[in-house]
Amino acid sequence: MKGRDPVDAASELHDQACAAQASGDYRRAAALCRRSVRMLEKALGPQHPDLANVLNTLGAIYEDRAEYERSEECCRRSVAIMEEMDGDGDIARIRVQSLVNLAGIYRVQGKYAEAEPLYLGAVKWAEKKLGPNDLEVSSALNNLAVLYKYTGKFSKAERLYRRALAITESALGPHDPEVATIYHNLGGLEHSRGRYAKAEPFARMSVEIRQKALGRDHPDVAADAAALAAILDGQGKYEEAEPLLKRALITYEKRLGPNHPNTVTIRENYAVLLKNM
Repeated sequence: MKGRDPVDAASELHDQACAAQASGDYRRAAALCRRSVRMLEKALGPQHPDLANVLNTLGAIYEDRAEYERSEECCRRSVAIMEEMDGDGDIARIRVQSLVNLAGIYRVQGKYAEAEPLYLGAVKWAEKKLGPNDLEVSSALNNLAVLYKYTGKFSKAERLYRRALAITESALGPHDPEVATIYHNLGGLEHSRGRYAKAEPFARMSVEIRQKALGRDHPDVAADAAALAAILDGQGKYEEAEPLLKRALITYEKRLGPNHPNTVTIRENYAVLLKNM
């Protein structure tokens, strides 16, 4: 990349990082993103929205890798850059994403009181600047619904999920991985309610859609398979649940490593399932 415009080069690295993240290669994605950040800091300074955009991606990658402190640091930096910017279009989009990402890392760490106002602010800002049917609205609604599920506000969560699903299906069609994410979450909501039979169709839809889009060995497909296995387990369908959970465990061990929190959880759940069979 010697001799090229550094901003263009950084943008290309960011694109490569996003592709690596989408394929589940989080180590490579993080390395590419860090290079992009360094180049943008040097070329544009520490307060540019392009830098905030890459920091959002790097924070999400660190979250995928369960490196929560590093993720929070990136997300805080992005929010700090964007909080004074009042633009429309891409500026508004980056600002919303920064709020959602910081709220998400708070949620993962159990900091629910800190997460909720950020999500609500993201929904409000996205609706104001981008319109009520924009995908950023859907993303913020979906993530806020996850928080409400965690805090036992199930009816609130369901309303938000269904609104997010309508927006996403309208914008991307019924077979996009983002649609699968919301079906996954609807299944998880019914699982939390103890309504396993109602959860099962949602979980099956998430597996079907995402596997067709990303392939059997993607970590997100493994997460869908593990969620479906848990729902089947709750109904005593152990023989059907076992190969799904085993497949998820193999994928997690390969892609995330044996000590990643998701891998550990799946391993423990698999052991319990085998004991129940």
